[in-house]
Amino acid sequence: MKKFLLTSVVVAALVLGTSFAARAQSEITLLAPGSIRQAFGDLAPTYEQKTGQKVKVTFGTGAGTKQQAARGEVFDVIVLQPPFPEVLASGNVVAATSTPIATVTVGVAVRKGAPKPDIGTLEAVKKLLLSAQSIAYPDPAGAASGVAIQDALKAMGIFDQVQAKAKMTGGPLPLVAKGDAEIGLAYLVDMNDPGVDVVGPLPRNVVTPTGFVGFVSTHAKDPAAAKALLDFLASPAAAPVYKAKGMSPGS
Repeated sequence: MKKFLLTSVVVAALVLGTSFAARAQSEITLLAPGSIRQAFGDLAPTYEQKTGQKVKVTFGTGAGTKQQAARGEVFDVIVLQPPFPEVLASGNVVAATSTPIATVTVGVAVRKGAPKPDIGTLEAVKKLLLSAQSIAYPDPAGAASGVAIQDALKAMGIFDQVQAKAKMTGGPLPLVAKGDAEIGLAYLVDMNDPGVDVVGPLPRNVVTPTGFVGFVSTHAKDPAAAKALLDFLASPAAAPVYKAKGMSPGS
């Protein structure tokens, strides 16, 4: 009898140990917009080292990730850029797990060595954009930054004038680096072209920073593990990484 009990205890321990080991080794899948790639590229390995769980990150465009989430593509954690009413309506994310992660704002770049213009006030920004010979910014059809820039131009009442000389593209900074555009507008986090100089961020009364909000997916294999990863991405420990990448942690 004692031998039977001992054997039962050993088997139970092995089963539990295997279960915990499997959880530690399981892969957490994460969907996120490409503008947060640099930060998550550092944070995912840190989380893996901390917990032993693998993190597989899939990046897409701001609009594309919302479409993937709304269609119900299977991920454990989903990070989106507002607004996302279609995703909430789809029921594919747990609305109660909504977690602000970080924000990023639009900045101005000029060709390397060119004079840096004044962008300190709304009026200074309007003057710059109206006087520039050409302006390049991301195509709003696929980039949230392009949408934010167009919204700002409309709010300033200069959309038509700027649009007449605008070059909308997937990558505006190479055009600035080559001299094909005088001014480049993009998220600060994306301004890593060695051929340009970053002037700085646009004032908040010109363009509202874009947020990144995370959710646990309703399709998560392990909701508790997904929530743990989401909490880490929004934690004080992650804040220095966001700051180093030109982002602001939190909402």
